[in-house]
Amino acid sequence: MRYIRGMPPSNAEWSTRHSVQATAERTVALVNALTADTPTPDTIADVLREHGEADPVEVTANDVEDLRAAALLLRAVFATDHVDTAASMLNRLLRRGVGTLRLTSHDGQAPWHPHLDSDDNAPWAEWFLASSCLALTILVWTHQRPPGGLCASPTCPNVYIPQPNGRPRRYCSRRCATRERVAAHRRTHH
Repeated sequence: MRYIRGMPPSNAEWSTRHSVQATAERTVALVNALTADTPTPDTIADVLREHGEADPVEVTANDVEDLRAAALLLRAVFATDHVDTAASMLNRLLRRGVGTLRLTSHDGQAPWHPHLDSDDNAPWAEWFLASSCLALTILVWTHQRPPGGLCASPTCPNVYIPQPNGRPRRYCSRRCATRERVAAHRRTHH
């Protein structure tokens, strides 16, 4: 259920699609989609497909409700601006909602990789929370800073992750940054 079916991809292709960075980017996309006003099963299934899930991707209204609850917990991690707080929040989530660290190859359909969900057919919300916590934990460990942030634009509710070796950012996208720079310019020149 939570893997790419069919011909096993090459290790390089699999690694790119399932890297910590790619998992964190999927987390951001799902948190943003799930905390929007009215996420639908189709919308969430589309986000999952965009991030490597193979059809059939079957998401129900109950799945969306459970995924949304997990997204709100993860959004709180993005909202913190201190590494100690982010680590503490992730530790609470890891104790609360994930299984034991295990390796899986999805019955030989993928290279061996770690999972924290209870099994390969865990419910969507369990898988989402576990895989997201694992990726965000590794980002905190690697960079010794919060794994991401909330967009600084007052009109945007999105979360983001910084680029791997990029400069600190305040906005989720160039679009938001540009919109805020233009608005600030207009305020100071009118």
